[in-house]
Amino acid sequence: MSNGLNVSGTYFESCNCFAPCSCSCLSPPTEGNCAALIAWHIDQGAFGDVKLDGLNAVLFVHSPGPMMESRWRVALYLDQRASPAQQKVLGQVFSGQAGGPLADLAPLIGEVMGVRTAPIEYVAEGKRRSLRIEDIAEAEIEAIPGQDGGDVTMDNPPFTAAPGFPAVVAKSTRFRYADHGYQREVSDRNGFYSPFRYSS
Repeated sequence: MSNGLNVSGTYFESCNCFAPCSCSCLSPPTEGNCAALIAWHIDQGAFGDVKLDGLNAVLFVHSPGPMMESRWRVALYLDQRASPAQQKVLGQVFSGQAGGPLADLAPLIGEVMGVRTAPIEYVAEGKRRSLRIEDIAEAEIEAIPGQDGGDVTMDNPPFTAAPGFPAVVAKSTRFRYADHGYQREVSDRNGFYSPFRYSS
């Protein structure tokens, strides 16, 4: 098996910006700072000889200003169902250490507040996406209907966690995060979802 990274699946994010999030077009966050939950479900893939099929990861990001100009504080949550070897690799993949598109974001991180395993519930049903980490995080988003009832999409934005795929624009029905001294709860704010594929 190749020693490189090759994983694919679905991803979604939600933040406290109004939809669609201005950060994706390199503008300042709509409230001056951006707090985001980003969740990934791996349908299939591996890094080296370690398979990651069916596992989840969640990243909390806080940027005190424009995302490409600020130093982020982040916390990473890894699927507790993973074996120790899989947990190590998940940490490498979703911190950018394994290469791929996330490696380009690593220089923006100013502080890693923590990396821990947790029971992550990830659900993708129709035009809805949700995640839950008990006592820590909840996010639920639903696609915004376009004029014809179809999806509203953003294609090839300059800033995205899933390059190469159009992002479906959504709004949150719930966003809650409480960890590392943060207490944030909002609704009716930004969301995006799409497939993702990372390789290196």
